[in-house]
Amino acid sequence: MTATAETPTVTPFRFFDLEVTRTRRLGPSLLRVTFTGPELDAFHGGGRDQSLSLFLPHPGQGAPVLPVPEPGDDGRAWHAAFRALPDDVRAVMRSYTLSGQRREPEQEVDIDFVLHGGDPATIGPACAWADTARPGDRVVVLGPAVADNTAVRCRPHEDFDHIVMWGDETAVPAALGVLAWLPASVTAHVWLEVPHRGDVQPVTTAADAHVTWLVRDEDSPTALDAVRAAELPEAARPYAWLAGESGTMRELRRHLVRERGYDKRAVTFVGYWKRGLSEDALREQPADT
Repeated sequence: MTATAETPTVTPFRFFDLEVTRTRRLGPSLLRVTFTGPELDAFHGGGRDQSLSLFLPHPGQGAPVLPVPEPGDDGRAWHAAFRALPDDVRAVMRSYTLSGQRREPEQEVDIDFVLHGGDPATIGPACAWADTARPGDRVVVLGPAVADNTAVRCRPHEDFDHIVMWGDETAVPAALGVLAWLPASVTAHVWLEVPHRGDVQPVTTAADAHVTWLVRDEDSPTALDAVRAAELPEAARPYAWLAGESGTMRELRRHLVRERGYDKRAVTFVGYWKRGLSEDALREQPADT
């Protein structure tokens, strides 16, 4: 598929043809891939934990294979046509967070990938693609055409004064985006979990933020133990944002609601992955409640 000016939009999302411009290691487990494309002036990320759908080619393909959207399609017909393509032809689809967007000097977007290492036979297709990505490699992104879009999940009530955050390495880009967005009027207690000390990333925020990095190869406490042991301030309007492995996320949500008294409506939780399941299998699971 080639996105052109005539390609219909999937409001407020549309397809963007992108190609790799460069890659950069952020740590032992993290790789940043920077993309450019002819129509990125129409790409409007909403910041925070802005997510997008990334479509990757199979080995040997020059570009991902996708059906062309039809005018007036609300996405359902396109998705049916996409699923009807043969498994070894249909583009690999994965969900990722937008890590950065620049207008100058070039139109560019960044996506950060977790490289799990280990046996190549057990590495997922997105990880394998990123590990060998080179300038000129082509992908397609279904991304936001308007900044206020439903793929931004972090939406606290307007007058919140404190935020609890947790994310594992898959959620670090989203967590850093949320932290960069927080206003100075807010206090934050944040736990970010990564495999290695070298995966710790710089944090930029105007908030009064207390950030704890839980480094697994240094025998850090579990996320649940760390949050349970924390002394959190008496906040009038607290909010929580939890993202990463589904099982850990659910444990933390139960703790905040049952033991800390958080209103369920003030806890945003997003399962990026589930231990023992691929993303394709996770998509078929019932939604968390």
